[in-house]
Amino acid sequence: MENGNAPFVRDALYISMDEKKTLSLPASGNFLTVFEPISKSRLRSVCRSILTDSSGKRQVPLYNVVWIETANGNIFIDYAAQSSKTHVKLERWAFALAKDKESPGSSQPEEFAARVLERAYGDSQLRKRAYVLINPHAGPGGALRKWSNEVKPLFVAARMELDVVTLTRGGEATDLAEQVDIEKYDTIMACSGDGTPHEIFNGLAKRPDAAHALAKIAVSHIPCGSGNAMSCNLYGSYRPSFAALAIIKGITTPLDLVSITQGNRRFLSFLSQSLGIVAESDLGTEHLRWMGGSRFEVGVLMRIFRRRCYPCDLAVKIEVGEKSDIKAHYKWHTNGAGAKQLPPDVVATGQVGSKGLPQLKYGTVQDQLPDDWELVQYDKIGNFYCGNMAYMAPDANFFSAAMASDGCMDLVTVNGDLSPITATKLLYSVESGKFFDNPHVQYKKISAYRIVPRNQKDGYISIDGERIPFEPFQAEIHQGLGRVISKRGAFEAAGPANWDKVTLADRLHA
Repeated sequence: MENGNAPFVRDALYISMDEKKTLSLPASGNFLTVFEPISKSRLRSVCRSILTDSSGKRQVPLYNVVWIETANGNIFIDYAAQSSKTHVKLERWAFALAKDKESPGSSQPEEFAARVLERAYGDSQLRKRAYVLINPHAGPGGALRKWSNEVKPLFVAARMELDVVTLTRGGEATDLAEQVDIEKYDTIMACSGDGTPHEIFNGLAKRPDAAHALAKIAVSHIPCGSGNAMSCNLYGSYRPSFAALAIIKGITTPLDLVSITQGNRRFLSFLSQSLGIVAESDLGTEHLRWMGGSRFEVGVLMRIFRRRCYPCDLAVKIEVGEKSDIKAHYKWHTNGAGAKQLPPDVVATGQVGSKGLPQLKYGTVQDQLPDDWELVQYDKIGNFYCGNMAYMAPDANFFSAAMASDGCMDLVTVNGDLSPITATKLLYSVESGKFFDNPHVQYKKISAYRIVPRNQKDGYISIDGERIPFEPFQAEIHQGLGRVISKRGAFEAAGPANWDKVTLADRLHA
């Protein structure tokens, strides 16, 4: 069956336009189809994702469609066109609706537009309300320009409600998050590096209704810093416009958060904690911010060749200790019931009226160590690295088994006395995806730990990229305490190599 010269797809919704053009939405599939046999040049687009054929049919991914509406006898489609590997930008198609009698089977334009929006957004919320915090000094700078040129046009086209604040000092994001009306917004959006999300989580944590606030309002991230780990994990990109589209189409996702206690202080970590090479390469290269993400590699290489070691006492609460079992754990949470819902006590933390942060199961760093923790004295540790997300920077998937809400931190330790050649190869195995299986890498799933530095008066400890005093501290996971907006409800990172080949019969305990 055909509508003029346009092919009609059975069971599809379609509308007729002037000059024998049609717009159709197949009953299945992820594309919006435009048919324009006469003047194909009118549909010229830089979007690499648009599929075309010689008949004049063009298919636009529904993921790229941010809005569609009818007005004054026209239908308008706003979509994100991928103009290059590094950018998507807003484009609009406008079509005049047919003025004569509609063809049999043609949908009403308003109904058609509503169905397209429904399919284009799926489980994602339309017209999200965002409290945007822009850090103009993040990373190499340029956050305001990126916001205005690459991000805001997409949000405006998606009819998002935006309240925008330009930050002027460190700690301001914490203060704003502590005072925010959580009923007014769906997300607090950091247009920054990873430091501002850290402040936002801790601002919410300082509220009297901390548990409810953390579960009520999602944190999102427009990458404008050096590492941009949060965006890499949640959106699979460190490009601002790609992250913006992922936020528009993204879904609210539970995220494990970590309580850190040091002295009498308690605060939250959402990303990572490190002592040793990684911490020094991050915090000790602040003067190289102009290099962007490359400063981390320079810092790591400098310390590898020095064979630096950082003696410490480390006590951990191990949940999964062997790499083969970790792969089974990852498989179960990715494919099984563990990926579907959180335990009832985790869901309960989001109830209105819940008090403050959850109680600490294992006490603080000042309390006696629990009997079931494993205590090891490390004399030659070169890198202590504990992650709550997979990517720590673009192409730096240090924690390939990390998941958003499995109730575990991923702990990596590496000796510091490796030869420079071996250590350098180990560094580059992160990018190749072979880091997890490297025999020099000790990798465990844990729920809590305490680390006590030894034989060193001063050094670097990094929590989410922020420096804290070089003193003992303790960490404890809280499953699903926070909320973020992610692209698909999980991290955008490949798991450990061959995790999908692990048989359930061999790993029933997972």
